Amino acid sequence: MRRHLAAGAVLGMVLGAAVATGAQADPVRGEDGYAPGPISWGTCDNPALNSRGAQCGLLTVPLDYDDPSGPTIKLAVSRIQHKVPAAQYQGVMLVNPGGPGGSGLVLSVLGEFVPGHAGDAYDWIGFDPRGVGSSRPALSCDGNYFSYDRPDYVPTSRKLEKFWLAKAAKYARDCAAAGGPLLQHLRTTDTVQDMDSLRKALGADKINFYGFSYGTYLGQVYSTLYPSRVRRMVLDGNVDPRRVWYAANLDQDIAFDRNMGIYFTWVAKYDDIYHLGKTARAVQKLFYAERAKLLRNPAGGIIGGDELTDVFLSAGYYVFGWEAVAQAFSAWVNDHDFSGLKTLYDQGQPQGPGADNGYAIYLAVQCTDVQWPKKFSTWRKDNDRVYKRAPFETWANAWFNAPCLTWPAPAGTPVHVNGTKVPPILLISETNDAATPYPGSLEVRRRYPRAVLVEGVGGTTHAGSLSGIACVDDTVAAYLATGALPARVAGNRSDRQCPPLPQPTPSARAGKSPGAAGVLRADLQRFVLAS
Repeated sequence: MRRHLAAGAVLGMVLGAAVATGAQADPVRGEDGYAPGPISWGTCDNPALNSRGAQCGLLTVPLDYDDPSGPTIKLAVSRIQHKVPAAQYQGVMLVNPGGPGGSGLVLSVLGEFVPGHAGDAYDWIGFDPRGVGSSRPALSCDGNYFSYDRPDYVPTSRKLEKFWLAKAAKYARDCAAAGGPLLQHLRTTDTVQDMDSLRKALGADKINFYGFSYGTYLGQVYSTLYPSRVRRMVLDGNVDPRRVWYAANLDQDIAFDRNMGIYFTWVAKYDDIYHLGKTARAVQKLFYAERAKLLRNPAGGIIGGDELTDVFLSAGYYVFGWEAVAQAFSAWVNDHDFSGLKTLYDQGQPQGPGADNGYAIYLAVQCTDVQWPKKFSTWRKDNDRVYKRAPFETWANAWFNAPCLTWPAPAGTPVHVNGTKVPPILLISETNDAATPYPGSLEVRRRYPRAVLVEGVGGTTHAGSLSGIACVDDTVAAYLATGALPARVAGNRSDRQCPPLPQPTPSARAGKSPGAAGVLRADLQRFVLAS
């Protein structure tokens, strides 16, 4: 699930452009569906991948799997090979960061974050899903869609409502012009078929899979359609398969509002540093007061109330970055310095040619996986109802998804997720995950009788495994090493309870997780948003 767009921007700054090199053999039609040719591996242009000896290439797949001899597209793929003797090799590990629309090419580095070198027994496979990043073609509709100083998200007048409806409809039309036939083939099921083509191209009988956020839904659908091809799966930040996708966004609104209350409490705790209020209520009141002021008079003519909301949203996703948001807001309130807010906004909502790639794919997937309500009156009624309870993000989220009202590609029917034939898998979630609320993990656990759920009790971070919490990360390592999982308990609850990712202490110097070439797990975490 992806409402916040910081993912691609933050990791892009850390890692630089990720472009795969290498040719691709011509594909042929096989007895077991589409049979791709082998990937011709070459060096990676990306510095972080190159420093690790990663290999990069392109995988050719059909645009339409119902027409395998028709037009093709290319997927960018990276591989960091196993570091153990052949006898200890445990196969390929596909990784997806979520979104939909997140670039996964650099996530082949994830294996180095698994404790005890348990990741060394796998080939870690990163890939940019169809339409994303370095895959060809990559969809972009309007790189300046998230321009500065937009009118109020909250449609308090008919004029505001008309503005946002027109803006959303124009983006949908721009995507129709830019995407062409690609728009018809960007459903979750298309990417799942790509994953199986990747399995075949890698010569693997089965895959292992590590999915974050929307990536958990890919894992759910893949394992439902190809249960015999699953070996091990780690699904962190689980999409609720009952709620795709309109209802899921309404669920998010309530959860983000709750998490902002938790964040405001933390800011108030450090009033001696930030000077924003001594209570959560005072900080909250200040936030909404400043938002109202910025709507009337945007800072520097660019950072308005909507931009302030978008900056604060990241604090609802994860504890990484709490300090940066508080510092930027403090500088604005106390010193009239908006540069920090602008920096954070630009990181989260980049502008320029191709900058909307993640957003375009997010819509292309969610708008066509399932039919959204066709009448705005339905949206209005539902969002007005939720807004009364959760004002922070509700209308921002509604307009983020509003191009689905007029999306120029037909919607399909979601796969009914069923894990009864799937081997034991590991599920992970923090209790107060806002992007993929915790009830979704319980529902996935219910549908997968051999799944085990690890809960970061009380935490607010979304998809934060392999971030240094030993209880969680050691569970991942044990599972990847031997297949061992905690015992499954009776009832509708988690099977192992762990500490959450801790709230930061502003006076403490942030430590760095292991990782060469300047890649920190926190950087990867910011890349793993779903919205």
